Amino acid sequence: MHAITAWRKSSYSGSEGGNCIEVADDCTDAVPIRDSKDPHGPTLAFTTTAWSSFLTAIHTGELPAS
Repeated sequence: MHAITAWRKSSYSGSEGGNCIEVADDCTDAVPIRDSKDPHGPTLAFTTTAWSSFLTAIHTGELPAS
């Protein structure tokens, strides 16, 4: 995976921050995510296929949104 240039905070984080994740969109081979409250902590990386399946499951109600 290459160096990440920008992180995007989850749209579910709200204006207060709260418990949320950040996603790096500039990687082509994986989707890295991290805890927005611990930006220097560990990062998880998912294949683009796995991430897409996860998002689809949330949006279709297969998984709860919260």
